[in-house]
Amino acid sequence: MTAIAEIFSQGEEVVCGQIVDSNAAWLSQQLNELGFTVKRHTAVGDRLADLAGLIEEIAGRADCCICTGGLGPTSDDLTAEAVAIASGETLKLDEVALRHIEAYFENRLRPMPAINRKQAYFPAGALRIDNPTGTAPGFALRIQRCWFVFLPGVPSEMKAMFAAVREQLLSRFTLRPARLVTLRSIGIGESAIQQCLESLVFPDGVRLGFRAAVDEVQTKLLFPAGFPQSELQICVQQAAGLIGDYVFAIDGLEDGQGGDLLAVIDRGMSVKNYSLAVMETASGGLLAAKCRGRDWLASVSIAKDAVGAARQLAVEPDSAGDLAAAAERLACRLMRLQNVDFALVQLFQGSQDDYRHKDKRIVLYNCLQTGGSAVHAQHSLSGGAHTKQNQAALLSLDLLRRTLQNPCL
Repeated sequence: MTAIAEIFSQGEEVVCGQIVDSNAAWLSQQLNELGFTVKRHTAVGDRLADLAGLIEEIAGRADCCICTGGLGPTSDDLTAEAVAIASGETLKLDEVALRHIEAYFENRLRPMPAINRKQAYFPAGALRIDNPTGTAPGFALRIQRCWFVFLPGVPSEMKAMFAAVREQLLSRFTLRPARLVTLRSIGIGESAIQQCLESLVFPDGVRLGFRAAVDEVQTKLLFPAGFPQSELQICVQQAAGLIGDYVFAIDGLEDGQGGDLLAVIDRGMSVKNYSLAVMETASGGLLAAKCRGRDWLASVSIAKDAVGAARQLAVEPDSAGDLAAAAERLACRLMRLQNVDFALVQLFQGSQDDYRHKDKRIVLYNCLQTGGSAVHAQHSLSGGAHTKQNQAALLSLDLLRRTLQNPCL
Protein backbone atom coordinates (compact mmCIF):
# COMPACT_ATOMS: atom_id res chain seq x y z
CA MET A 1 0.00 0.00 0.00
CA THR A 2 1.32 3.45 -0.92
CA ALA A 3 2.44 5.65 1.96
CA ILE A 4 0.50 8.91 2.20
CA ALA A 5 2.44 12.13 2.82
CA GLU A 6 1.55 15.75 3.47
CA ILE A 7 3.47 19.03 3.39
CA PHE A 8 2.85 21.57 6.15
CA SER A 9 4.29 25.10 5.93
CA GLN A 10 4.23 27.51 8.84
CA GLY A 11 4.49 31.31 8.81
CA GLU A 12 2.42 34.45 8.36
CA GLU A 13 4.64 35.43 5.44
CA VAL A 14 3.55 32.27 3.59
CA VAL A 15 -0.16 32.63 4.36
CA CYS A 16 -0.21 36.35 3.51
CA GLY A 17 1.63 35.86 0.22
CA GLN A 18 4.71 37.84 1.20
CA ILE A 19 6.87 34.91 0.04
CA VAL A 20 6.26 32.07 -2.40
CA ASP A 21 6.27 28.68 -0.72
CA SER A 22 8.92 27.05 -2.90
CA ASN A 23 9.70 24.57 -0.10
CA ALA A 24 6.39 22.75 -0.55
CA ALA A 25 6.92 22.26 -4.29
CA TRP A 26 10.48 21.01 -3.82
CA LEU A 27 9.57 18.64 -0.99
CA SER A 28 6.62 17.22 -2.94
CA GLN A 29 8.92 16.36 -5.80
CA GLN A 30 11.36 14.63 -3.45
CA LEU A 31 8.63 12.63 -1.72
CA ASN A 32 7.02 11.59 -5.00
CA GLU A 33 10.36 10.37 -6.31
CA LEU A 34 10.82 8.31 -3.14
CA GLY A 35 7.44 6.64 -3.64
CA PHE A 36 5.08 8.57 -1.37
CA THR A 37 1.67 9.77 -2.50
CA VAL A 38 1.47 13.45 -1.53
CA LYS A 39 -2.17 14.24 -0.72
CA ARG A 40 -2.13 17.76 0.73
CA HIS A 41 -0.19 21.02 1.05
CA THR A 42 -1.26 23.14 4.03
CA ALA A 43 -0.06 26.53 5.26
CA VAL A 44 -0.84 28.01 8.68
CA GLY A 45 0.12 31.33 10.23
CA ASP A 46 1.86 31.93 13.55
CA ARG A 47 -1.01 30.90 15.85
CA LEU A 48 -0.34 28.22 18.42
CA ALA A 49 -3.83 26.70 18.55
CA ASP A 50 -4.06 26.46 14.74
CA LEU A 51 -0.64 24.83 14.51
CA ALA A 52 -1.34 22.27 17.23
CA GLY A 53 -4.76 21.51 15.78
CA LEU A 54 -3.41 20.90 12.30
CA ILE A 55 -0.66 18.61 13.60
CA GLU A 56 -3.31 16.54 15.41
CA GLU A 57 -5.40 16.31 12.22
CA ILE A 58 -2.47 15.22 10.07
CA ALA A 59 -1.37 12.70 12.70
CA GLY A 60 -4.57 10.74 12.15
CA ARG A 61 -4.68 10.70 8.35
CA ALA A 62 -1.12 10.65 6.95
CA ASP A 63 1.84 8.29 7.24
CA CYS A 64 4.44 11.03 6.87
CA CYS A 65 4.44 14.81 7.09
CA ILE A 66 7.28 17.21 6.32
CA CYS A 67 6.88 20.57 8.05
CA THR A 68 8.89 23.71 7.38
CA GLY A 69 9.21 26.95 9.31
CA GLY A 70 8.76 28.10 12.87
CA LEU A 71 12.05 26.80 14.30
CA GLY A 72 13.70 30.18 14.84
CA PRO A 73 14.43 31.85 18.18
CA THR A 74 11.79 34.59 18.17
CA SER A 75 8.33 34.75 19.76
CA ASP A 76 6.53 33.96 16.49
CA ASP A 77 8.43 30.66 16.06
CA LEU A 78 5.97 28.25 17.66
CA THR A 79 6.53 24.90 15.99
CA ALA A 80 8.22 23.05 18.88
CA GLU A 81 5.62 24.28 21.36
CA ALA A 82 2.77 23.29 19.04
CA VAL A 83 4.24 19.81 18.56
CA ALA A 84 4.57 19.39 22.32
CA ILE A 85 0.86 20.19 22.73
CA ALA A 86 -0.22 17.89 19.90
CA SER A 87 1.96 14.99 21.07
CA GLY A 88 1.40 15.41 24.81
CA GLU A 89 5.15 15.57 25.40
CA THR A 90 7.11 18.17 27.32
CA LEU A 91 9.88 20.26 25.79
CA LYS A 92 13.37 19.22 26.86
CA LEU A 93 16.78 20.72 26.24
CA ASP A 94 18.96 18.84 23.75
CA GLU A 95 22.52 19.51 24.92
CA VAL A 96 24.08 18.49 21.61
CA ALA A 97 21.82 20.87 19.72
CA LEU A 98 22.72 23.67 22.11
CA ARG A 99 26.45 23.07 21.59
CA HIS A 100 25.97 23.22 17.82
CA ILE A 101 24.14 26.53 18.11
CA GLU A 102 26.81 27.96 20.41
CA ALA A 103 29.53 26.79 18.00
CA TYR A 104 27.74 28.51 15.13
CA PHE A 105 28.13 31.88 16.87
CA GLU A 106 31.62 31.18 18.17
CA ASN A 107 32.87 30.40 14.67
CA ARG A 108 31.62 33.82 13.57
CA LEU A 109 33.16 35.58 16.59
CA ARG A 110 29.74 36.73 17.76
CA PRO A 111 28.04 36.29 21.13
CA MET A 112 25.00 34.01 21.09
CA PRO A 113 21.80 35.88 22.05
CA ALA A 114 20.10 34.21 24.97
CA ILE A 115 16.90 33.67 22.99
CA ASN A 116 18.70 31.27 20.61
CA ARG A 117 18.75 28.73 23.44
CA LYS A 118 15.07 28.20 22.64
CA GLN A 119 16.05 26.43 19.39
CA ALA A 120 17.61 23.54 21.32
CA TYR A 121 14.33 22.50 23.01
CA PHE A 122 12.51 19.57 21.43
CA PRO A 123 9.54 17.44 22.51
CA ALA A 124 10.71 14.49 24.63
CA GLY A 125 11.67 11.50 22.50
CA ALA A 126 12.23 13.52 19.33
CA LEU A 127 15.10 12.66 17.00
CA ARG A 128 17.42 15.64 16.39
CA ILE A 129 18.30 16.61 12.79
CA ASP A 130 21.49 18.68 12.65
CA ASN A 131 21.62 21.86 10.60
CA PRO A 132 25.01 22.20 8.85
CA THR A 133 24.40 25.74 7.58
CA GLY A 134 22.26 27.58 10.17
CA THR A 135 21.30 27.84 13.82
CA ALA A 136 17.94 26.02 13.69
CA PRO A 137 18.19 22.25 14.14
CA GLY A 138 15.26 20.14 13.04
CA PHE A 139 13.65 17.18 14.74
CA ALA A 140 11.42 14.21 13.98
CA LEU A 141 8.99 12.06 15.96
CA ARG A 142 5.91 9.89 15.60
CA ILE A 143 2.48 11.19 16.58
CA GLN A 144 -0.27 8.58 16.24
CA ARG A 145 0.20 6.95 12.79
CA CYS A 146 2.31 9.76 11.29
CA TRP A 147 6.08 10.26 11.22
CA PHE A 148 6.61 14.02 11.40
CA VAL A 149 9.77 15.79 10.26
CA PHE A 150 10.25 19.44 11.21
CA LEU A 151 12.76 21.51 9.23
CA PRO A 152 13.69 25.21 9.01
CA GLY A 153 11.87 27.39 6.51
CA VAL A 154 15.04 28.79 4.94
CA PRO A 155 15.20 26.85 1.63
CA SER A 156 18.99 26.41 1.56
CA GLU A 157 19.02 25.05 5.13
CA MET A 158 16.01 22.81 4.54
CA LYS A 159 17.53 21.27 1.40
CA ALA A 160 20.89 20.70 3.11
CA MET A 161 19.15 18.81 5.92
CA PHE A 162 16.91 16.73 3.67
CA ALA A 163 19.73 14.32 2.79
CA ALA A 164 19.57 12.99 6.37
CA VAL A 165 15.77 12.99 6.25
CA ARG A 166 15.81 10.94 3.06
CA GLU A 167 17.80 8.20 4.78
CA GLN A 168 15.36 8.22 7.70
CA LEU A 169 12.40 7.82 5.39
CA LEU A 170 13.99 5.02 3.38
CA SER A 171 14.70 3.10 6.59
CA ARG A 172 11.22 3.62 8.06
CA PHE A 173 9.01 3.06 5.02
CA THR A 174 8.76 0.38 2.37
CA LEU A 175 8.50 2.51 -0.72
CA ARG A 176 7.91 1.54 -4.33
CA PRO A 177 8.04 4.69 -6.47
CA ALA A 178 5.76 5.04 -9.45
CA ARG A 179 7.31 5.88 -12.79
CA LEU A 180 6.48 9.14 -14.52
CA VAL A 181 6.83 9.50 -18.28
CA THR A 182 6.24 12.97 -19.71
CA LEU A 183 5.47 13.72 -23.35
CA ARG A 184 6.55 17.30 -24.06
CA SER A 185 4.84 19.09 -26.92
CA ILE A 186 4.61 22.52 -28.55
CA GLY A 187 2.06 24.06 -30.89
CA ILE A 188 -0.94 22.18 -29.46
CA GLY A 189 -3.14 22.85 -26.41
CA GLU A 190 -3.98 20.44 -23.61
CA SER A 191 -7.65 20.17 -24.64
CA ALA A 192 -6.59 19.21 -28.17
CA ILE A 193 -4.19 16.62 -26.73
CA GLN A 194 -6.99 15.20 -24.58
CA GLN A 195 -9.09 14.86 -27.71
CA CYS A 196 -6.24 13.12 -29.54
CA LEU A 197 -6.02 10.54 -26.76
CA GLU A 198 -9.75 9.81 -26.47
CA SER A 199 -9.46 6.53 -28.37
CA LEU A 200 -6.60 5.26 -26.22
CA VAL A 201 -7.59 2.96 -23.34
CA PHE A 202 -4.91 3.12 -20.66
CA PRO A 203 -4.12 -0.02 -18.62
CA ASP A 204 -5.43 -0.25 -15.06
CA GLY A 205 -3.42 1.85 -12.64
CA VAL A 206 -1.99 4.22 -15.28
CA ARG A 207 -2.88 7.83 -14.55
CA LEU A 208 -3.08 10.55 -17.21
CA GLY A 209 -2.47 14.22 -16.40
CA PHE A 210 -1.52 17.48 -18.09
CA ARG A 211 0.54 20.55 -17.29
CA ALA A 212 0.30 23.62 -19.49
CA ALA A 213 3.34 25.89 -19.23
CA VAL A 214 4.27 29.03 -21.16
CA ASP A 215 6.64 27.26 -23.54
CA GLU A 216 5.10 23.79 -23.80
CA VAL A 217 2.34 21.40 -22.78
CA GLN A 218 3.29 18.28 -20.85
CA THR A 219 1.26 15.06 -21.03
CA LYS A 220 2.05 13.00 -17.96
CA LEU A 221 1.66 9.23 -17.76
CA LEU A 222 2.16 7.87 -14.23
CA PHE A 223 2.79 4.13 -14.20
CA PRO A 224 2.43 2.16 -10.94
CA ALA A 225 5.46 0.51 -9.39
CA GLY A 226 6.37 -2.74 -11.10
CA PHE A 227 4.52 -1.94 -14.32
CA PRO A 228 6.05 -4.12 -17.09
CA GLN A 229 8.60 -2.23 -19.17
CA SER A 230 7.39 -3.67 -22.48
CA GLU A 231 3.80 -2.58 -21.81
CA LEU A 232 5.02 0.85 -20.70
CA GLN A 233 6.90 1.34 -23.97
CA ILE A 234 3.84 0.36 -26.01
CA CYS A 235 1.58 2.70 -24.05
CA VAL A 236 3.97 5.64 -24.44
CA GLN A 237 4.44 4.98 -28.16
CA GLN A 238 0.69 4.84 -28.70
CA ALA A 239 0.13 8.12 -26.87
CA ALA A 240 2.98 9.86 -28.70
CA GLY A 241 1.70 8.57 -32.04
CA LEU A 242 -1.78 9.95 -31.42
CA ILE A 243 -0.46 13.38 -30.44
CA GLY A 244 1.83 13.35 -33.47
CA ASP A 245 4.89 15.43 -34.27
CA TYR A 246 3.85 18.11 -31.81
CA VAL A 247 5.77 15.92 -29.34
CA PHE A 248 9.38 17.08 -29.31
CA ALA A 249 10.74 14.99 -26.41
CA ILE A 250 9.78 12.28 -23.94
CA ASP A 251 11.13 12.40 -20.39
CA GLY A 252 11.30 9.33 -18.16
CA LEU A 253 12.45 6.73 -20.67
CA GLU A 254 15.91 5.21 -20.69
CA ASP A 255 17.03 6.49 -24.09
CA GLY A 256 18.26 9.87 -22.83
CA GLN A 257 16.24 11.74 -25.46
CA GLY A 258 14.23 13.93 -23.09
CA GLY A 259 14.76 17.57 -22.20
CA ASP A 260 13.36 20.93 -23.17
CA LEU A 261 13.07 22.25 -26.71
CA LEU A 262 16.55 23.81 -26.75
CA ALA A 263 18.13 20.60 -25.41
CA VAL A 264 16.53 18.62 -28.25
CA ILE A 265 17.68 21.14 -30.86
CA ASP A 266 21.15 21.28 -29.33
CA ARG A 267 21.55 17.50 -29.67
CA GLY A 268 20.34 17.57 -33.27
CA MET A 269 22.60 20.44 -34.28
CA SER A 270 25.68 19.22 -32.43
CA VAL A 271 25.63 15.61 -33.59
CA LYS A 272 26.44 16.67 -37.18
CA ASN A 273 28.10 19.98 -36.34
CA TYR A 274 25.42 22.00 -38.11
CA SER A 275 25.39 25.81 -38.12
CA LEU A 276 22.44 28.22 -38.17
CA ALA A 277 21.89 31.85 -39.19
CA VAL A 278 18.68 33.61 -38.15
CA MET A 279 16.74 36.69 -39.30
CA GLU A 280 14.18 37.69 -36.67
CA THR A 281 11.23 40.06 -36.93
CA ALA A 282 8.29 39.08 -34.70
CA SER A 283 10.45 37.57 -31.96
CA GLY A 284 12.54 40.74 -31.72
CA GLY A 285 15.75 39.10 -30.52
CA LEU A 286 14.14 36.64 -28.11
CA LEU A 287 15.00 33.67 -30.32
CA ALA A 288 18.68 34.60 -30.14
CA ALA A 289 18.39 35.10 -26.38
CA LYS A 290 16.97 31.61 -25.95
CA CYS A 291 19.90 30.20 -27.95
CA ARG A 292 22.58 32.23 -26.17
CA GLY A 293 25.83 30.31 -25.75
CA ARG A 294 25.08 27.64 -28.37
CA ASP A 295 28.06 27.08 -30.64
CA TRP A 296 25.87 26.27 -33.63
CA LEU A 297 24.24 29.72 -33.70
CA ALA A 298 26.46 31.44 -36.28
CA SER A 299 24.69 34.79 -36.70
CA VAL A 300 21.52 36.66 -35.80
CA SER A 301 20.04 39.78 -37.37
CA ILE A 302 16.88 41.57 -36.28
CA ALA A 303 14.52 43.67 -38.38
CA LYS A 304 11.31 45.50 -37.57
CA ASP A 305 9.42 44.08 -40.55
CA ALA A 306 9.79 42.32 -43.90
CA VAL A 307 10.99 45.45 -45.70
CA GLY A 308 13.68 46.02 -43.08
CA ALA A 309 14.79 42.38 -43.36
CA ALA A 310 15.02 42.67 -47.15
CA ARG A 311 17.15 45.80 -46.94
CA GLN A 312 19.53 44.20 -44.43
CA LEU A 313 20.10 41.26 -46.76
CA ALA A 314 20.38 43.42 -49.89
CA VAL A 315 17.18 42.07 -51.44
CA GLU A 316 14.72 44.35 -53.19
CA PRO A 317 12.21 45.51 -50.52
CA ASP A 318 9.24 45.16 -52.86
CA SER A 319 9.89 41.40 -52.95
CA ALA A 320 8.22 41.23 -49.56
CA GLY A 321 4.70 41.45 -51.03
CA ASP A 322 4.17 37.68 -50.84
CA LEU A 323 5.65 36.95 -47.40
CA ALA A 324 6.06 33.21 -47.89
CA ALA A 325 8.00 33.72 -51.14
CA ALA A 326 9.89 36.64 -49.63
CA ALA A 327 10.92 34.56 -46.63
CA GLU A 328 12.36 31.89 -48.92
CA ARG A 329 14.30 34.42 -50.99
CA LEU A 330 15.68 36.00 -47.83
CA ALA A 331 16.62 32.60 -46.40
CA CYS A 332 18.56 31.69 -49.54
CA ARG A 333 20.37 35.02 -49.42
CA LEU A 334 21.13 34.63 -45.70
CA MET A 335 22.54 31.13 -46.22
CA ARG A 336 24.89 32.34 -48.95
CA LEU A 337 26.05 35.36 -46.98
CA GLN A 338 26.75 33.42 -43.76
CA ASN A 339 27.85 30.11 -45.34
CA VAL A 340 25.79 28.04 -42.89
CA ASP A 341 23.93 24.72 -43.00
CA PHE A 342 20.57 26.25 -42.06
CA ALA A 343 19.10 29.72 -42.52
CA LEU A 344 15.90 30.61 -40.67
CA VAL A 345 13.91 33.69 -41.69
CA GLN A 346 10.89 34.88 -39.77
CA LEU A 347 8.43 37.43 -41.17
CA PHE A 348 4.96 38.48 -40.08
CA GLN A 349 1.86 39.96 -41.65
CA GLY A 350 0.19 42.74 -39.69
CA SER A 351 0.90 46.23 -38.47
CA GLN A 352 2.90 47.22 -35.43
CA ASP A 353 -0.41 48.16 -33.80
CA ASP A 354 -1.68 44.62 -34.49
CA TYR A 355 1.51 43.28 -32.93
CA ARG A 356 1.08 45.29 -29.72
CA HIS A 357 -2.68 44.88 -29.30
CA LYS A 358 -3.70 41.82 -27.29
CA ASP A 359 -7.02 41.46 -29.13
CA LYS A 360 -5.50 41.54 -32.62
CA ARG A 361 -3.74 38.77 -34.50
CA ILE A 362 -0.71 38.63 -36.73
CA VAL A 363 0.32 35.86 -39.14
CA LEU A 364 3.82 34.47 -38.70
CA TYR A 365 5.72 33.11 -41.72
CA ASN A 366 8.80 30.97 -41.10
CA CYS A 367 11.14 29.63 -43.74
CA LEU A 368 14.03 27.31 -42.95
CA GLN A 369 16.48 26.89 -45.81
CA THR A 370 18.39 23.63 -45.59
CA GLY A 371 20.53 23.85 -48.71
CA GLY A 372 18.64 21.45 -50.89
CA SER A 373 15.16 22.63 -50.01
CA ALA A 374 13.10 25.09 -47.99
CA VAL A 375 10.66 24.22 -45.21
CA HIS A 376 7.78 26.59 -44.53
CA ALA A 377 5.40 27.07 -41.60
CA GLN A 378 2.59 29.55 -41.01
CA HIS A 379 0.93 30.37 -37.67
CA SER A 380 -1.62 32.82 -36.34
CA LEU A 381 -0.39 34.57 -33.19
CA SER A 382 -2.57 36.27 -30.59
CA GLY A 383 -2.12 37.96 -27.22
CA GLY A 384 -0.10 40.97 -26.16
CA ALA A 385 3.27 41.94 -27.59
CA HIS A 386 5.30 39.82 -25.13
CA THR A 387 3.10 36.79 -25.80
CA LYS A 388 3.42 37.17 -29.56
CA GLN A 389 7.18 37.65 -29.23
CA ASN A 390 7.57 34.44 -27.22
CA GLN A 391 5.27 32.45 -29.51
CA ALA A 392 7.21 33.62 -32.56
CA ALA A 393 10.54 32.56 -31.03
CA LEU A 394 9.26 29.14 -29.93
CA LEU A 395 7.45 28.32 -33.17
CA SER A 396 10.47 29.33 -35.23
CA LEU A 397 12.69 27.09 -33.12
CA ASP A 398 10.14 24.30 -33.38
CA LEU A 399 10.38 24.41 -37.16
CA LEU A 400 14.11 23.80 -36.77
CA ARG A 401 13.40 20.97 -34.33
CA ARG A 402 10.92 19.28 -36.66
CA THR A 403 13.41 19.50 -39.52
CA LEU A 404 16.20 18.01 -37.43
CA GLN A 405 13.95 15.14 -36.30
CA ASN A 406 12.88 14.40 -39.87
CA PRO A 407 14.51 11.03 -40.74
CA CYS A 408 14.91 12.18 -44.35
CA LEU A 409 17.31 15.00 -43.40
